Amino acid sequence: MECLFCSIAKQTIPADIIYQDDDVIAFHDIAPQAPNHFLVIPKKHITTINDLEPEDASLFGKLAITAKQIATAQGIADNGYRLVMNCNEDGGQTVYHIHLHVLGGRKLQWPPG
Repeated sequence: MECLFCSIAKQTIPADIIYQDDDVIAFHDIAPQAPNHFLVIPKKHITTINDLEPEDASLFGKLAITAKQIATAQGIADNGYRLVMNCNEDGGQTVYHIHLHVLGGRKLQWPPG
């Protein structure tokens, strides 16, 4: 069975896509935890952060650059936003395809949980 995010990247299942290029795709989270909550994922399947290889460095960086560009376009960059990546069960990962959560649009608290 193909992973959920691979299916979204291939657009074989629907998602509220806000950006995509050859390497990454971004879409709104289906269970938002902030007024602005979207995910940025690589189109390449990488299961967890622990599975990153040195050759993935530029792709990993592109996730952050894409997040910044979308945050700016959505008007949340100046007030601030949070980037979150979860790794494995204790880290809160529920979909095993790396993904960067971008949360903003309100004052976020610390510690997060």
